[in-house]
Amino acid sequence: MPIRILVVDDASFIRDMVKKHLRDRIADVEVIDAVDGNRALAAMKQQTMDLILSDWEMPNMSGEELLRVVRSDERTAKTPFIMISSRGDRDHVVKAIQSGVSDYLSKPFTPDELLRKVFKQLKLIGKSPTASAPRSAGTQGIAFASVDVLTGGREAVVTATPASAASAPPSAEKQNPVARQVKGKAQLRFANNLTCACVVRDISLQSFSGLIQRTDRLPALFDQAVVDIELGDQKELARLNGYVHTLQAGDNRVDTQVIKITVRFVDNDMDKFEVLSKYIAQR
Repeated sequence: MPIRILVVDDASFIRDMVKKHLRDRIADVEVIDAVDGNRALAAMKQQTMDLILSDWEMPNMSGEELLRVVRSDERTAKTPFIMISSRGDRDHVVKAIQSGVSDYLSKPFTPDELLRKVFKQLKLIGKSPTASAPRSAGTQGIAFASVDVLTGGREAVVTATPASAASAPPSAEKQNPVARQVKGKAQLRFANNLTCACVVRDISLQSFSGLIQRTDRLPALFDQAVVDIELGDQKELARLNGYVHTLQAGDNRVDTQVIKITVRFVDNDMDKFEVLSKYIAQR
């Protein structure tokens, strides 16, 4: 029988990415996805899951609420449950563990981190999966390449736009709020413990662009990103999930020390939209 893994996240970008990594690296795996806790429960009524990977901060039913229901049902009480969250503070993790999560995965994460957690939990329930060789990136090429590969080892930085964005109908563009010129500070978090301080220049409910300092390590296009935006004097943060949409040299020099970066948000959480709307309005 195939190994069934349920992936729950309100962001389609995250769900699709997790599904791809699981299907690429685990032989005979069936991945079911759900946009929130309610749909996850509906999926579990139809078939038994061997493992649940769930976002913690979701609309309608949070990951914590989903976990409580899962643990209260004798049929699913012992099902491994891996929490995925953009919050990595100790109190948050401790609370999740006390709630009954089997393991914790912090956004953004690498494919290896994801698979290590998944393999560990499946092994604990006696369902050690058969690993398959990673599939070739094929024509995805630049989408998953590093900046060095994109520039052929040269120091210039290029801009790339996903094909899906380029082919979007004009009507979709009109629906987006107009980005406003603002000044603010944010911290960008990427996988492999890469963090960048960022000056926010343009922001909307769909995306933001800003300036980061050029270093030896830079994110790649389509990398996961968690954007921690400082909301005011209280140093309160708005944590938003997204992916790297464009990278561009800050000025027309090969030795530029400034990189322009655009991150597109992938959250569908109304609470986060409300926080972001207030931030934009104050600017």
